[in-house]
Amino acid sequence: MTRNRPSLDRAAELRDEPDVIDRLRQEPGTRVVVVREGRVRVSDLRLVRTDPAEPIDAAWALLGREQDGTPLLVAAVPREEEPVDAAPEETWLGLRDLGASLDAAEADLLVTALAVAGWLRDAAFCPTCGGGTELRQAGWSRRCLACGRDHFPRTDPAVIVAVESRDGERLLLGANANWGGRMYSCFAGFVEAGEPLESTVQREILEEAGVALSAVHYVSSQAWPFPRSLMIGFRAVVDEESAARPDGEEIIDVRWFTRAQIASALAGDGPVGLPGPASIARALISRWCEGDA
Repeated sequence: MTRNRPSLDRAAELRDEPDVIDRLRQEPGTRVVVVREGRVRVSDLRLVRTDPAEPIDAAWALLGREQDGTPLLVAAVPREEEPVDAAPEETWLGLRDLGASLDAAEADLLVTALAVAGWLRDAAFCPTCGGGTELRQAGWSRRCLACGRDHFPRTDPAVIVAVESRDGERLLLGANANWGGRMYSCFAGFVEAGEPLESTVQREILEEAGVALSAVHYVSSQAWPFPRSLMIGFRAVVDEESAARPDGEEIIDVRWFTRAQIASALAGDGPVGLPGPASIARALISRWCEGDA
């Protein structure tokens, strides 16, 4: 969730240094996180850092510096490449696999590595003219070789909202059609062009659950690289509880849950499934259940 200080120094002052990736790959102290199809090598709940001088067919970018000053790169390996061999004590895992098991520094590093690797992998062509692009700024921008436009990693803001009753004793959750009614979660949606966050919150909840809101306030945020979202978490109170109803398309059911029911579901004992521990949705639900403001 939101932290006062970033755990990764992104070293933006190095990005315009000519050939900085090549230089860092030759320095003995530099390390690299290899990403393949949204997974990284993990050992003992830490991302494996390897020697960047090893020959790897990959797209490269500068992640920054670790807390001890170690330069850190990311190498995005193409899908068709064979995975880099992992040691017996290592395994390839993704963000959903790791859940909330990583500490704050490792979680920040994982999310950043996945987001940058996705940009390196998926943005090879100019969205304006379709021309090929070349990487610049140590992997943090691309310049179109045809029209000359500069492009940068895209982030799509989305709101996610824990909706509570007027007395604060019940939580409204919805079942997405994609889940087949097996799991209930907070309501979420992308911010539209020209739309303030507060308006997105009101619009999305009215569309999906049929209720108007009051007392909307920000809680925390989470980068979510599936593929490039920034989830912005809120809590809000409904105006009229009885108005709650699903939209019937994206949301197939909405239900009010007591704290006892949510606590049981968080423990895995039902009555419904809840989002996994890696998600901000889970954090919002847990925070409400524990009575945090």
